[in-house]
Amino acid sequence: MARPRVALVDSGGTNIGSVRYALDRIGADARLTSDPAQIRAADRVILPGVGAAGAGMRRLREAGLVEVLREVEQPLLGVCLGMQLLFDRSAEDGGVECLGLLSGEVVPIPRAPGLRVPHMGWNTLTAVRNDPVTAGLPDGTRAYFVHSYGVPVTSDTVLTTEHSGTWSAVVRRGNRWGAQFHPERSARAGARLLTDFVLEVTP
Repeated sequence: MARPRVALVDSGGTNIGSVRYALDRIGADARLTSDPAQIRAADRVILPGVGAAGAGMRRLREAGLVEVLREVEQPLLGVCLGMQLLFDRSAEDGGVECLGLLSGEVVPIPRAPGLRVPHMGWNTLTAVRNDPVTAGLPDGTRAYFVHSYGVPVTSDTVLTTEHSGTWSAVVRRGNRWGAQFHPERSARAGARLLTDFVLEVTP
């Protein structure tokens, strides 16, 4: 059986190598690419990313990938900053127009006594609704986060996490998913999410 072809969008993030290695471990044929033809031909598309929204969108525009990603029909997963870029807008960098594939705005995590911003480290996940990508992640599963901005809970939220408020940890609308945590750094939980996205989701 042919391995699923995964287009790992070359968004310039420092976590891309780790994401690719995590995909290789679960048996995916992951190819780092900024080629629109390869992205359109893949079985799955993953948009990774770390850093700021403004720089992330600038890299996508310079690579000519904004419209490509908006038009992708196969399953698409945004990871960390990649998830945030799926939304309409981010308040980061004074306000950034993002891909607009999911409705809502990414906002700063407020500071609170005893809680550090950025939110960095392991945190628990809680299910809001069922989804094939999170079927193996029961309530209380821990995943690894690094972020200063977050997505409030919306009708697209699948899993939440708590840190100075309640935030979307996994989102989905149609064939578009996002994970705020880092699957490549989340041990078994991350491997399970990637496995379910690559091998179990029906396009």
